[in-house]
Amino acid sequence: MAQTSELNSNASASSVAIQRGLILTTCTVVTILYAMTITIANVSLPQMQGALSATQDQITWVVTFNIVATAVATPMCGWLVARFGRRRLLICSILGFTVASLLCGTAESLGSLVMFRILQGAFGAPMAPVCQAIVQDTYPKHQHGVVIALFGMGVIIGPIIGPVAGGYLSETYSWRWVFFMIVPFALIALAGVMVFIRDKGERSPVALDWIGFLSLSAAVSCLQVALDRGERADWFESYEIIFLTCLAVGALYLFIGHITTTERPFLRPALLRDRNFLLGVILMCAFGTLNFTPITLLPTLLQNLRGYPDSVIGYVLSIRGMGTFAGFIFMIYGSRLDPRWMITAGFLTQGISGWYLGQMDLNVTMADIFWPMIVQGVGVGLLWPSITVVAFSTLKSEYLDEGTALYHLIRNVGSSIYISFSVAIVMRTAGQSYSEMSQFISPFNDTFRMPWASGQWNMDSVEGLSHLSGEMTRQAAMIGYLNSFQLFSLTAVLALPLILLIRWQRPGTPAPDPAPEEKR
Repeated sequence: MAQTSELNSNASASSVAIQRGLILTTCTVVTILYAMTITIANVSLPQMQGALSATQDQITWVVTFNIVATAVATPMCGWLVARFGRRRLLICSILGFTVASLLCGTAESLGSLVMFRILQGAFGAPMAPVCQAIVQDTYPKHQHGVVIALFGMGVIIGPIIGPVAGGYLSETYSWRWVFFMIVPFALIALAGVMVFIRDKGERSPVALDWIGFLSLSAAVSCLQVALDRGERADWFESYEIIFLTCLAVGALYLFIGHITTTERPFLRPALLRDRNFLLGVILMCAFGTLNFTPITLLPTLLQNLRGYPDSVIGYVLSIRGMGTFAGFIFMIYGSRLDPRWMITAGFLTQGISGWYLGQMDLNVTMADIFWPMIVQGVGVGLLWPSITVVAFSTLKSEYLDEGTALYHLIRNVGSSIYISFSVAIVMRTAGQSYSEMSQFISPFNDTFRMPWASGQWNMDSVEGLSHLSGEMTRQAAMIGYLNSFQLFSLTAVLALPLILLIRWQRPGTPAPDPAPEEKR
């Protein structure tokens, strides 16, 4: 009798494990779909720039406005889950995401492409936080370290598949196919959600706090537009930038004042009373600033300054995915270690990769980029699961949906702002470097009397001046990129002191008594 009971218990445990595994696999596939679209457009940015007659700062709108739309829509996840349920929300998100991707491939102008990318980001916003909440709700807390590392595979498999396939399709056909190829992956993800994902418990619909939502959306959107337009409009010399900045500050003030005084706010401030969650959100913002910056800057650098084709750029971007894959594989076993050490190692590897990228010159080769991108990818693999485990280690389950939404919101806002800031650094310092080099272009410069030194660079013909100006532009642009990579490295190092503030208890050890303010 006891043996029969034990067999039934083993069969039940095996059935639960299989069911959990299928849910984890489905959520990972959905995350692959979302992560793939973030990087898939990057590989074709130079081709889009030429096809749509866009400038260097304008073409980055294809990336930044997609991230901004994701950031604006992400905080609604908690309300949407409460109103419609996780399963229904994921189905609607994937369907809308698929239609928006098709529209991106049919865009005829930069404005329409940016608009469709905004729709793509808005529909894709719930995917990662809802899937993460499902995974964390499905598995017990003591397994979260390993499970988050496995779930994080979706974050890195997408950036491996996307750039390689997108680069090949873009070079063979056109940039439009980087969006068309998303459709079959979306259909697979949709089928998985419909078959394996089920809602737990009863939904408790609540009214949406429209004042909080609209004020936060206005703050994020105005700040992003100001950063994207700043360099072209000469920053605060322009009334447009002053107006947008004032709107962003005013909307943020309204948002903070509203959520701290209303009874049922859009995002509950109680979330930030959890020390580890607050530090996790700040560290995730720092991670967001570093995550997508190199893969946004490198495609334009490699094609505009070195002439690499899209397919080669796709392989370059996928190299980082290999490093991230190695980092996540390590974290399956490293999840038993103190996550503070993993976070430290992650930010250090990010800083090292940025420092190496900041030492390149115009003769950069694939070998020069290979190792820095591998190292940066390893840092991503170490940081993502470690910061996630710390952030949600002490957060109450009632805040899980809302917490994951805020968590991904801050990451997306950090990414979009830092990308715009990095592009502004490239353009501003490139212009300054060009002006400084122009001082040496003079008939009195003896170098122009030395044919073996000057070559085609001479001041005696229009062709010679054109060659000279072109080379100065390339050198000045390279200096701008190097400055941006060095700032990237410095940002990673500046995040390290925050790790000292994390409180961590090994699983199975009793938690310390809460501080008086936490008891209240």
